[in-house]
Amino acid sequence: MSTAFPTSAEVVIVGGGVMGASAAFHLAEAGVRDVVVLEMGDFASGSTSKAAGGVRAQFSDPINIELGARGLAAFENFHERPGYEIDLHQVGYLFLLTSEQQVETYRRSIALQNSMGIESRLLTRAEARELSPAAMTDDVLAAAYHARDGYCSTENVVLGYIGGARRFGAQAFTQIEVLGFEMANGSITSVRTSRGDITTNTVICTAGAWSAGIAAMVGVELPIEPLRRQILVTEPLPDELLRRFPDGQAMTIDAETTFYWHREGPGVLYGMSYRGETTGFKLEYSDEWLPDLADAMERRCPALLDVGVAHKWAGLYEVTPDHNALVGESKQVSRFLYAAGFSGHGFLQGPAIGEVLRDLYLGVEPVVDVRPFSADRFAAGLRRDEVNIV
Repeated sequence: MSTAFPTSAEVVIVGGGVMGASAAFHLAEAGVRDVVVLEMGDFASGSTSKAAGGVRAQFSDPINIELGARGLAAFENFHERPGYEIDLHQVGYLFLLTSEQQVETYRRSIALQNSMGIESRLLTRAEARELSPAAMTDDVLAAAYHARDGYCSTENVVLGYIGGARRFGAQAFTQIEVLGFEMANGSITSVRTSRGDITTNTVICTAGAWSAGIAAMVGVELPIEPLRRQILVTEPLPDELLRRFPDGQAMTIDAETTFYWHREGPGVLYGMSYRGETTGFKLEYSDEWLPDLADAMERRCPALLDVGVAHKWAGLYEVTPDHNALVGESKQVSRFLYAAGFSGHGFLQGPAIGEVLRDLYLGVEPVVDVRPFSADRFAAGLRRDEVNIV
């Protein structure tokens, strides 16, 4: 494979996280030979590498359920296609519910999921405690659970897709900054980069939290804002806690606070949404959230309070007004496709969105009908609010 930087391409993908890597793989696999991926850092160095790696089909929106289900199937088969180990742990997602309103909301979601072939179910407090022995469940009324959900290595998924795309002839480059676009009569004619121009008439924007800026360069509005989220990983668990945090324990989420945890090697990975966080490209870790986090831990999993922290990092959610993704093709700029704004569930939907972007480019009916996720929905006064946000 030539390492020379290309001067032309059939498709240029801006963003080398899971979304861009998946799109490249599925396009190249389908026979689109001249695909180029541009990543401003290293592959999976953006939001993908900072994610908790959760994969699930438990959502309230039918499109998200279908995207999540296709993602689960792809992750289960990833060792064969594209052929890469991703350390998949299907321990299940367990949402702990502490109000009657939550129980009713999740009951409706489970009924919808079941109608779409997802074998999720509502559990009793005792059943939830068996799946997550360290959880305090005195105030838990019920729990939502799907056994095929779980978590895997985010970096390995990206590297697997990039490697697979390259085997089919795609090219992928890191440390490339997109500086702008040349346009003519509502069409893109080239991409200007820090290493030179690439002639093309098709651009797919999968730049995560940076997508709004990329889209603005061609005059397309994507209502996406970056929002910092942070994660901690404990030191190796002492022997007396291993029984309470077994290897096979479910990915556990307190639905009220979004505080969550799962095993991560010899320790535990945990985090939550900090409601005091403000939008912006805040890439440095901050201790501001710790009082809220400690309150949630004391209420739901106090055993973690006594375990030291070995690793901590900050990443960015790419949030939209209704916490649902923006996927589609611009009506204003010819052949400008986009997939961004996933508000925390982009990694798990990456496999299916790669298929959708392939189909949109090829002009065939997408495997999932994502028309309601068009960025134009907000201008039309339409929203699709997702309940199952972590």
